[in-house]
Amino acid sequence: MNYPVWELYYFNSGTLVAIIAVFHVFISHFAVGGGIFLWLTDLKSVREGNISLRQYVRKHVWFFLLLTMVFGGVTGVGIWFIIALSSPWATSLLIHTFVFAWAIEWVFFIVEIVSLLIYHYKFETLSDKNRLRIAFIYAASAWLSLFVINGIITFMLTPGQWLRTHSFWDGFFNPTNLPGLVFRTAICIMFAGLFGFVTAVFEKEDKLRQEFLRYCVKWLYIPLPFLIISGLWYFYSIPENARLTNFMLNKQTANAVNVFITASVILYLLSLILVFRASKLLHRIAVFILLLVGLLWMAGFEYMREYARKPYVIYGYMYSPSIMVADEKKLNKEGFLKNAKWTTIREVTEENKLIAGRELFNLQCLSCHTIKGVKNDIVEKTKGLTYLGVISQLYGQGKILDYMPKFIGNETEMKALATFIVSLHGDKETKLTEFKPKKEDIAIPPFDSQKDEYVLLAWSSLGEKCVTDSDKWFSFLYPGSSFQAILIKRGKKPEIISEGVEIHYEVQKGYENPSMHSDFWKYSQSLKGKKIPENVGLTGKALKGVFEYDKDKKIFSAEGIPVLPYRDDGVFNPYPIFEIKAVEKATGKILQTTKFVAPVSTELKCFECHGGKPRWRGISGISDETAINILRVHDRNNGTKLLESALKGKPQMCQKCHEDFIVKSEGVKGHNSFSASMHGWHANYIPWKDERACNLCHPNDAKGNTRCNRDIHAKLGIGCTQCHGKLDEHASSILLSQQGTRTSKLLLRNLKPETLISEITQRKSWIQQPDCLNCHVGFQKPKENVKAFNKWTIDVSELYRNKKDNTGKIPCIACHSSPHATYPSFNEYGKNRDNIQPIQYQRTPMPISSEMKCEVCHRVKMQGNYHHANMIRAFRNKKALPQ
Repeated sequence: MNYPVWELYYFNSGTLVAIIAVFHVFISHFAVGGGIFLWLTDLKSVREGNISLRQYVRKHVWFFLLLTMVFGGVTGVGIWFIIALSSPWATSLLIHTFVFAWAIEWVFFIVEIVSLLIYHYKFETLSDKNRLRIAFIYAASAWLSLFVINGIITFMLTPGQWLRTHSFWDGFFNPTNLPGLVFRTAICIMFAGLFGFVTAVFEKEDKLRQEFLRYCVKWLYIPLPFLIISGLWYFYSIPENARLTNFMLNKQTANAVNVFITASVILYLLSLILVFRASKLLHRIAVFILLLVGLLWMAGFEYMREYARKPYVIYGYMYSPSIMVADEKKLNKEGFLKNAKWTTIREVTEENKLIAGRELFNLQCLSCHTIKGVKNDIVEKTKGLTYLGVISQLYGQGKILDYMPKFIGNETEMKALATFIVSLHGDKETKLTEFKPKKEDIAIPPFDSQKDEYVLLAWSSLGEKCVTDSDKWFSFLYPGSSFQAILIKRGKKPEIISEGVEIHYEVQKGYENPSMHSDFWKYSQSLKGKKIPENVGLTGKALKGVFEYDKDKKIFSAEGIPVLPYRDDGVFNPYPIFEIKAVEKATGKILQTTKFVAPVSTELKCFECHGGKPRWRGISGISDETAINILRVHDRNNGTKLLESALKGKPQMCQKCHEDFIVKSEGVKGHNSFSASMHGWHANYIPWKDERACNLCHPNDAKGNTRCNRDIHAKLGIGCTQCHGKLDEHASSILLSQQGTRTSKLLLRNLKPETLISEITQRKSWIQQPDCLNCHVGFQKPKENVKAFNKWTIDVSELYRNKKDNTGKIPCIACHSSPHATYPSFNEYGKNRDNIQPIQYQRTPMPISSEMKCEVCHRVKMQGNYHHANMIRAFRNKKALPQ
């Protein structure tokens, strides 16, 4: 940020550095190893009196001089030129920190030049003794050049104690200096043999050619064990976080590793051809292929080394865009542009936002990214992201995938950069109008408190059953609502009926054909491992059927009902009505009839970040475009092939890998649970921590198409975070339960919950939830500003939807209704849609038997708090009731 930016959008400066550097390093290692090769080969020719070998050396030295001194020298100057333009601050730092080391290196380099020129031009006139001395001087000075340069290069990856002391010696003799030196020395010797092939294959006499080739092959294989041992030593001398980040998370490193390993195998196997007799042509073809493979091998290694220090140019000291780590807090607080020396814009305004974004891109992104260029094209990388998606990417950048530096600057600057990046796509943001629910009146079933003998209570066990509705591509929530019911025979001492009756259910007209509106049934074989008949759920139940009696829970239950919010007449309504009838088995007599809502939502706002728009008539669901963008991101970040599988007609359930209690999946060992993965990942990226974050994935938005959070709590202003915690708190509580997996640690390390992580109680998703009695202590009115977060139920039996009253017979949910829809509920699709049963039985939308209406079941007034403490009292929030 303290130097001008070299504005290259198609070929960024980093790419140019890589191109020049790979060629130079390839040749420079040969220059070092070749010197040792010349000296020892010449020594061998003298000791053995081998004139042919001496002539081979004579030919080789001319090729060696041209390649190393001319091409090597030019590319060496080219590297200095290109890095000074690409990263001037880091270059300046290296020069000033190691000025005497560079001076010494230049002395060695001059000795190299002089000795090599003498060795070449005086080869025939010098005595054997003096010629070997000159050859040794060249070999020694070349290796000493490597010694000096290696210390400086390894410093960039592992500065070690230098970060604290800024001592020359601490920087030079850093943790990877020695393993790097051994490794590079082995490379030099290997390359000496590799380039020795070039001279050998042009020997005209077959016998000598074969002899020279076999000799050179030894130079290739002798350093191999040193390469392997020192390579491992080198690798494990790198900081653990750098190894994790760049060799496990950075997929570009994986590409470099693959090139390195593949080139290694080809290099050593192909070189065996040169051991055996073959034609000159075959030998020459093999040699030049080997040289190309050797270049790729060197490129693979150098790319791995460069990637290993990401996101820094000097590890832990300076980020790759030439921003000092020590300046990060200041720049985030004061603003990046205000402190940047080479920009005309100091403050972002509405008028200059696009230009400011471009300046920020140049200063923070251009060192690694291009614009529609050959490498790391920012347009391609952000393809499928909306403006909010880019903001989220910038907010989360460098947190989990920390091979990228974090965005540095204030919130206004982040928005400016996002504006510029989105403008490169030329796409307009999807503008959705606020959804307006279509209100529908519900005919309340009749109930005569004097004559009717039975009360039938039925409910959905979830306040909102969510369905992914992107089954062509992936699924994590399939159609399948669960209903429960109890039948009570009224009397002074009411009786719960479990025998001799059947409970029938039937969905309202228009919802009978969900397969017309969803691909779940088409792809059920791939998603769930079995072909499921259309309009039937996983349990075999359809939209009309009979409850089963659950002897353990002592309630009637109907699970896996495949209801969706799409009606055949084109109306979207996430609150379809089911009619329930209690029928006497022996006579077929209808004992009681009621209705209840089966809430079901396909409102997941993935498109807000991942592009596209809602699938079903632009109202709800995940579209093809959105789903494809999500799978691309997952595949890129995790090395999966989910998109490829989906394109072949084999979409996958997310819980195939990620354990999830709600869909009864054990997942794959070592993977985080589905909830931990989803919340943990997105908590690192979503810039909001309040209900806005919740509303992106859950159907609670007051302007959305579902508006799930619709009970008395919501009416009183109690939102998601007061029970479940803010996003970072919520994610942390689940991640802490993952037994310290590598990924859970990655997801946790940058979260900043308001409650200290050390004070957050871990929990298992869907099993441990906030308890109602956290706030309603003793069933009393909650205290001011009380929160339910961080105090969890012990197990599934303690969940609100499974708890029963003091008698152990009546489920709490039977009288108070489903989670997030407890009576009285305020449903914008119809004010009484969620209050049918309390209005049917007691003419008020309040909980069953509230306001001392015990006669609903008992036929007479009761005096005691029989079912739970503090129940015989007036309802506290009458002013909030639906009007």
